Amino acid sequence: VIKCKAAVAWEAGKPLSLEEVEVAPPKAHEVRIKIIATAVCHTDAYTLSGADPEGCFPVILGHEGAGIVESVGEGVTKVKPGDTVIPLYIPQCGECKFCKNPKTNLCQKIRITQGKGVMPDGTSRFTCKGKQVYHFMGTSTFSEYTVVADISVAKIDAAAPLDKVCLLGCGISTGYGAAVNTAKVESGSMCAVFGLGGVGLAVIMGCKIAGASRIIGIDINKDKYAKAKEFGATECISPEDFKKPIQEVLVEMTDGGVDYSFECIGNVEVMRAALEACHKGWGVSVIVGVAAAGQEISTRPFQLVTGRTWKGTAFGGWKSIDNVPKLVTDYMSKKIKVDEFVTHTLPFDKINEAFELMHTGK
Repeated sequence: VIKCKAAVAWEAGKPLSLEEVEVAPPKAHEVRIKIIATAVCHTDAYTLSGADPEGCFPVILGHEGAGIVESVGEGVTKVKPGDTVIPLYIPQCGECKFCKNPKTNLCQKIRITQGKGVMPDGTSRFTCKGKQVYHFMGTSTFSEYTVVADISVAKIDAAAPLDKVCLLGCGISTGYGAAVNTAKVESGSMCAVFGLGGVGLAVIMGCKIAGASRIIGIDINKDKYAKAKEFGATECISPEDFKKPIQEVLVEMTDGGVDYSFECIGNVEVMRAALEACHKGWGVSVIVGVAAAGQEISTRPFQLVTGRTWKGTAFGGWKSIDNVPKLVTDYMSKKIKVDEFVTHTLPFDKINEAFELMHTGK
């Protein structure tokens, strides 16, 4: 058993608490990882807020991490102690019908137990003050050591800077893949990206790499425009600057609508606007943002009858174990940006400050 520091969420709506936790050794087909760097994501904040129907407490949150394998359980063959790895919230078992189908990346092998905050055998590897602490998204990167299933870990280039590539565990991969895998943005196309946070910037990067000729960023926070343009946005607009709905503005700006639109916020009203900003006959709108539990999307069916397509994406459609190492390689060879996404680097004990910075859009 390893004793180490972790940020524990004891209950919903309260700040994280830095505690000493015990991390049990890995069982069969499990891997214990020393986490070197972790990022914070809105998904962590969503569960911490209490709005997540799958949220269980106490829990160690975090799902964008990178580290070094400390030890492995029986039967683990893909990684060994000392390997540099990224934990994966979408695993890849290679055996379920989802893994065998090239159309999806949504491996279901450990979905039920992962959603309940436990390891595949139904138990937790974390304890704190004598209490069991739950896992989160199969990763729990807000701990100096964590235990994950062996199908939930990707071995990456040992030379990669872990304080940067941890972002490929969720946000950057999600946005970039939404553009290149889910939408399959084509050269010369027009795109609109709603929400210019980390995921939105990654979408813009994907659209640019795919050769889009016009990329319109949409956000009410104008402080985000300069960064969006650095990533490839050709122009940025705020819905608050117009008297008419933003979809009407975009349809006028683009002679009938964009070829591809992306919702990167998790707001069902914006999801509708993103679909309706698409061009009749061929426009494709991709939902990337995660809306709160119980919310529903709506539009007039005529929008779809007249040839628009509404899609969703999770982790950018990447089959995780196959593709995360390739994304790291693409970053190392300067094909994709990663460093530019990092705004602040804080010590672990300032994790609550990191959440505040995220909530204020900084």
